[in-house]
Amino acid sequence: MVKKIGFLLGIVLLVAGSAAHADEALEAAIALIPDGGDVAIRYDDAGRVALQEAIAALEGAVGVTASFNAMSEDAYTALEIPVEKKSLVNKLSQAYYTLGDVFLHTADGARIAFEKGQLWGLKSLRMNPAFAQIERSSKSFLDAVKQETDVAALYWTYGNWARKDEFDILGAVFRNDPPKLLALIERALELQPSYINYGAYRSLAAYYGSLPPMFGQDLPRALSYICPVLIDEPQYCAACATCPVDPDANEYLENRLIFAQYYLMKKGHWQEAARVLRGILAEPVGDLHPLYNAFDQVLAQELLTEVEKHL
Repeated sequence: MVKKIGFLLGIVLLVAGSAAHADEALEAAIALIPDGGDVAIRYDDAGRVALQEAIAALEGAVGVTASFNAMSEDAYTALEIPVEKKSLVNKLSQAYYTLGDVFLHTADGARIAFEKGQLWGLKSLRMNPAFAQIERSSKSFLDAVKQETDVAALYWTYGNWARKDEFDILGAVFRNDPPKLLALIERALELQPSYINYGAYRSLAAYYGSLPPMFGQDLPRALSYICPVLIDEPQYCAACATCPVDPDANEYLENRLIFAQYYLMKKGHWQEAARVLRGILAEPVGDLHPLYNAFDQVLAQELLTEVEKHL
């Protein structure tokens, strides 16, 4: 009898210890992905490991098990998650975007991460009963998006979906994805322009600048969206009466990277693109945006190598 009691006590302690560890891991994951900010890691192997650990903790907290089919939309739909955990679902969408964007350098790896991030984003949107009811009753995703108020769900669904579509642009057009993507990011901009360091401005600039000409590329419109987060570009942004929207816009290097990549290079303004990219490389990474500023300098060097071929 004593042995049985000891055995059972051991099980109880093991379970309690596992639960405590899970709670600590979840707290760390929540701290790592602050609401409205970039993932708080550096651009290195330790940062990648921390991000992957955060994903595991968040998925455990929302009920993901070993049998969960992470590539099946039906599996996400069937997952019963209390509405009070909606923010964790948004963090998962952001975490997968960051993993695919920054750390996964193979096409398949990045595409899978973006697809998972999209599915978590859609899950978050549909956790809003109003969104789910409108989408179901009117069979209109666009109508559902128009009334959505969760900017994080909108933004990260867009980000993952748009990046996933880059791997099959023609397929995305035939699936009629572009109107859905625009609805998501335009609603995010309408709700909270400053979200994720004014991310919707960058997203819309990249959207219109990256489209193939035959599918709606619009460089003047791309410029109109990136100018609000540019400083000291009067030659290009003089017509923008409210630019910049933030005097610290230059501290987030991706603003200038998007300008160079999706406007100047698309226009063939090689000297100007080189100037902007060299300016990015001359900046310190700093402590305010350690992940993306470091990553954007890597991208800036890659783009500069391409630009210099045209000089």
